[in-house]
This record gives sequence, C-alpha cells and structure tokens, in this order.
Amino acid sequence: MPKRSPPSEFFVQQLDRIRAASRLGAVVDLACGRGRHTLAAAEAGIPIVGIDRNRNLLAELHAAAQPTLTFETILADLENPSEIPLRSGCCGAVLVFRYLHRPLIPAIQRVLAPGGLLVYETFTNDQRALESGPRNPDHLLESNELPELFSELEILDHWEGLTSGDEPAQVARISARAGRLSGVATHH
Repeated sequence: MPKRSPPSEFFVQQLDRIRAASRLGAVVDLACGRGRHTLAAAEAGIPIVGIDRNRNLLAELHAAAQPTLTFETILADLENPSEIPLRSGCCGAVLVFRYLHRPLIPAIQRVLAPGGLLVYETFTNDQRALESGPRNPDHLLESNELPELFSELEILDHWEGLTSGDEPAQVARISARAGRLSGVATHH
C-alpha cells in the first residue's frame, strides 16, 4: 500500500474553521481518492464523508484507517451527471483538493448549509511549468478563476502560488462561506 501523503498545509490552516462548520452539517471531502483529507479530518475528531468514483481508492482509504477512526464513504461519479448525491443545504463544509470539474460548481454551492464552509485547493495553469501534475486545461485554473467561480460565496481567504514541501505545486486556494438564509422571518 502506498505511503499516505500528509494533508495540505491549507487544510491544516483551515482546521478550526472546518471543525466549527461541522456543527452545521456533514463535512464532505469530494473526489477524496485515497483519503488524505478524509483521514486527517477523522483523526481531528470531525465527522466526515469521503466521496469518490474509484472503488479501489475507497478500499485503500478504509484499509489505511485506524480501527478507531469514524468516517463514511460514498461511491459516486461526481462528473456523470455533474452532481453530488446529497440533499441541498446539508453540508457544514465541503473540502476539494486537487480536483477540478467546473460543471460541479453549482452542486457544491447547493449542498452547503447556510453559513457552510468551502475549502478548495487545486492546480493552476502555472502547474504546466513543473514536471508533475495535470496538463489538461479542463483540470487547471486560470489566474484568479477560483474566487470568480464561487463569487456567490463570501471569500474568506484566497491565495495563488507555488506550495512548499517535497512535491511543490502551483495552486489556487480559497476558503469561503455560504450566505445565511435571506428573507426568512424570525419571530421572538
């Protein structure tokens, strides 16, 4: 079994926000793969659901987990149709790392609870200058595209550039919050 990669430094920086957002609903790791962020969230005591279309990667995720960890996985193809198999407004947080499928953006926003958190990090076009990573423009962001894709959300953090570490990557990162319910009357 391959050595598990550590979580993104951006995930670590956002951990307190993710933990707080988990009180609003499920935390979901989209296109979770082998689950480096699913497992990191579970290790932090955050209830989490990993979603991926690859049955073998989900099996590796379960095999890599300590028996005491609690998390769920869902086998689903997020691209066909471009949908998340969860009800609207049920997610306290949505995590997306190193994955881009632009037609999924409306579904990501749909599943966020009011006040829910989005933590998103993926490759930019500048990744092509490095030896690894995607080359297909469908999987690479233009400069400042990520906050534009989620312009309906309140952008809390935005950064683009070269990550540090063993495998540097050119990425864009945002954390953003879904708006509160508007137009809802409150009675005292």
